[in-house]
Amino acid sequence: MKASEPGGEHGLASWSAGYLARVCGVFAIYAPGLDVARLTFFGLYALQHRGQESAGMAVADDGQITAVRDMGLVSHVFDERTFASLSGQAAIGHVRYSTTGATSWQNAQPLVHSAGAVSVAVGQNGNLVNASELRDELRGAGVRFDGTTDTELIAALIGAGASAPGDLDTAIRDAVRKMRGAFSVTVLAPHALYAFRDPWGIRPLAVGDLDGSPVVASESCAFDIVGARLVREVEPGEILKIDEFGLHSELVGAAGARPALDIFEFIYFARPDSRLYGRTLAACREEMGRRLAHEAPATADLVMPVPESGVPAAIGYAQASGIPYGEGLIKNHYVHRTFIQPDQHLRQLGIRMKLNPVPALIEGKRLVVVDDSIVRGNTTSRLIAMLKKAGASEVHVRVSSPPVVCPSFYGIDTPSRAELIAAGRSVEEVRRVIGATSLSYLSLEGLQRAIGLPAELFTREGFTCEYPVPVPERTEMSKLRFERGAA
Repeated sequence: MKASEPGGEHGLASWSAGYLARVCGVFAIYAPGLDVARLTFFGLYALQHRGQESAGMAVADDGQITAVRDMGLVSHVFDERTFASLSGQAAIGHVRYSTTGATSWQNAQPLVHSAGAVSVAVGQNGNLVNASELRDELRGAGVRFDGTTDTELIAALIGAGASAPGDLDTAIRDAVRKMRGAFSVTVLAPHALYAFRDPWGIRPLAVGDLDGSPVVASESCAFDIVGARLVREVEPGEILKIDEFGLHSELVGAAGARPALDIFEFIYFARPDSRLYGRTLAACREEMGRRLAHEAPATADLVMPVPESGVPAAIGYAQASGIPYGEGLIKNHYVHRTFIQPDQHLRQLGIRMKLNPVPALIEGKRLVVVDDSIVRGNTTSRLIAMLKKAGASEVHVRVSSPPVVCPSFYGIDTPSRAELIAAGRSVEEVRRVIGATSLSYLSLEGLQRAIGLPAELFTREGFTCEYPVPVPERTEMSKLRFERGAA
């Protein structure tokens, strides 16, 4: 068992331009005879929007697992020298946005765990709501933890149930039954690859085919980049095992479980060229914009998106309203995080580093500015002020989702209810806070109709405060809850 150590340029934290989702991405492939490490690299590159804090992969070669993980983007972590040490028959990969555990090398994934004769590498997208309970149980049994993620907890659960490699099937099945919350997980063992999804299916996971070799990924866009075809979604509660004998599947249920994909995958998290439940997300988002135009018309001269997540909905709004579409904000695709803490003046310029207005399109115009959501509202208010300073006469904000009034506990780093601008405020009150000329949101019914799938297939807790997997009332769910006493 080998794993890389942090260091050099790979230790720099950064984020990519584009769709900056607050979730993680997983990729896995079983393909003897193919360059699984490079294929995993390209798969992770396609999933980079799901996490920009760290990246890694683990490769199995004739019973030996080698893992490389570090801070930063996929392109920062892997190079030709790295690929030279990553040959094998199967691989898993991960890109991380932290939701449980600090942003640190110890918490980068895949995490390698050894228990007796059993070694596995694990990558996860999601969040366990019973992590504290399970962690206490394992620590009571003598398990020590090096990091502070619930992914390490999943690996330890599997290791605790498998005293020999032949026990892995049962150990994974038992682990799935014990866990509560959102989890789409890949597990690499020396001679097999596993992938499983929680019984509610809160985070996405799909299986594809690359010339007869199985591929698993958080989104179908990863299949496109490696030349694979989407076969189907992994079912909620389904465990896949892939080895030399092919792909095997079984379903593990949970009391009260129902399909509950996070609806924010359709609104924002997933890439617009991905497909979920037979729908292309770009088309769904354009339809959200069209419905928004019918529900919340505005008298204006230009429809413009907040780059880049607002683009499809803005296009739909412009089509339905007949108002010309234009990109009045230009996004700098080369802005990265910095370790320097700016003073107040530089902090105010932060949004200008990422988004710059085009005065020739904006000056004297009545604008409809379309975004996918408003969470805290800080960025929106600064953006509106910047557009007015550039000469906009009116700024009508249109949001292609309902107001976000409740936090999520299923693998999204959302703020507490107290930090959500729409929680406890009317739409008019939010409008005044952000400084817009007018403000309207897409209705929940309009959102559901735009997606074209039954509401029963989704969790919509951010809008309704109805949680499919109950969170224990006194459970501490902060991201850094395990930082003290990690061992």
